[in-house]
Amino acid sequence: MEFDIVSLSRFQFAMTALYHFLFVPLTLGLSVIVAIMETVYVMTGRRIWRQMTKFWGTLFGINFVLGVATGLVMEFQFGMNWSYYSHYVGDIFGAPLAIEGLMAFFLEATFVGLFFFGWDRMSKVGHLTATWCVAFGSNFSALWILIANGWMQNPVGAAFNPQTMRMEVVDFYAVLFNPVAQAKFVHTVSAGYVTASVFVLGVSAWYVLKGRHVELAKRSLTVAASFGLAASLSVVVLGDESGYLTTEHQKMKLAAMEAVWRTESVPAPFTIVGFPDQKARETHYAVEIPWVGGLIDTRSLDTPVEGIEELVERAKGNIRRGLIAFDALQKIRAAGTGTVDPEVRKAFEDNGNLLGYGLLLKRYVDDPRQATPEQIDKAAWDTVPEVAPLFWTFRIMVGVGMFQILLMSVFFVLSARRMLDRYPALLWVAVLSIPLPWIAVECGWFVAEFGRQPWVVEGLLPTAEAVSSHGIVPVLLTICGFAIIYTILIIIEMSLMLRAIRKGPEPDEQPDAELIPASVVPAE
Repeated sequence: MEFDIVSLSRFQFAMTALYHFLFVPLTLGLSVIVAIMETVYVMTGRRIWRQMTKFWGTLFGINFVLGVATGLVMEFQFGMNWSYYSHYVGDIFGAPLAIEGLMAFFLEATFVGLFFFGWDRMSKVGHLTATWCVAFGSNFSALWILIANGWMQNPVGAAFNPQTMRMEVVDFYAVLFNPVAQAKFVHTVSAGYVTASVFVLGVSAWYVLKGRHVELAKRSLTVAASFGLAASLSVVVLGDESGYLTTEHQKMKLAAMEAVWRTESVPAPFTIVGFPDQKARETHYAVEIPWVGGLIDTRSLDTPVEGIEELVERAKGNIRRGLIAFDALQKIRAAGTGTVDPEVRKAFEDNGNLLGYGLLLKRYVDDPRQATPEQIDKAAWDTVPEVAPLFWTFRIMVGVGMFQILLMSVFFVLSARRMLDRYPALLWVAVLSIPLPWIAVECGWFVAEFGRQPWVVEGLLPTAEAVSSHGIVPVLLTICGFAIIYTILIIIEMSLMLRAIRKGPEPDEQPDAELIPASVVPAE
């Protein structure tokens, strides 16, 4: 990693974002699982389901608090470490964040309180409504965040104003219904459901192995396996949709993920494993499956998957047009409130959407218009992210996802046949699988964000132009501070979670009415 302000700012945001996302998927999934359990309790009246709701709700609450705390830190970073980014896209990016804070966060926080303190103060239906509002608020919160992130991947519904030097919203509905954002939302939420399902499955399997709280654990295993199987299958379907949209809107990311160096004859093969070599521009020891790459990436047999080299050549043309836009922008700004030459304005209107490509040259020259052909060539190759990390993290994510489908399928069958306690080895597999969904979701975010480089907003704003003008020392100090604080927080969080799991559910002193023997019911 280069030791400069851009790399350090990227590292700090990546560190805090990945840490924050340790809590988000479990929060999303547990909120729904808890609501399902309480729904069964209200419908059946069996108090063991109330006991289950309280127990898993306690674990949800611990995780929820840490998720909120770490999420606030990320929002402050936009203004402190990425001030020009905040200025440039504040009109678009700020709106979803504000809505998320005003609507989803307050909705979620309010009903979380009712969930924990309203058991003996509210009716069954009233408390169930509060629980479902917690689940709705959690997922609704994720929606607005992912709308903002989806716009960074596919900037729609906005236009650049040369007078203010900012992106401004021209169609809020296009931002709201951005197909990339919608695909990211459902895919991310489904991944959260799988994460919570594997967590509940693993903890419940541990209880069965230890012979503790067996009835509660078996019911929890059944809920987790059923919900998790549906969620894991949906992750594959929705992930395929997200990948297809990448084919349309982020061709370079797709080419790097698949290590497609040159456009191949259709339909393209899929490389299962290999060792991408960015200097040699080839993948060593590649193991390929014919046709599968074309079918997955383009959903056709006659559409090519464009290669990195061809996309770099296209980037060179975009950079040259970006230079025309940059030159026209300087003339428009120089004119101020005066009359702008119509030809200059037309040049900007025709090429302004590629201004960001011209800004890629500022890494090499202060005035991009003075760039040499060699510098244009370098800037074009800067549009290629590091291939090997993307290639492998994508395959790790997919591999873990396939394993989770298998795991959930096995436990779904075992629960249907009431054989959950007959195979201790499988129960241990469930326990040891608890970390896997976190590995998958962190890999997914790495692919999404690292694969977008060198852009902070795809095609519009280079990452190097978005950072604040801090010195290196303050950023280094905050990185160290965050590392220490977050390490302490994760130790506290893990201690609380493990303590709650070891303790187990609180005993319910009120048995189900239908289970009380008739002989002990007093005669009237």
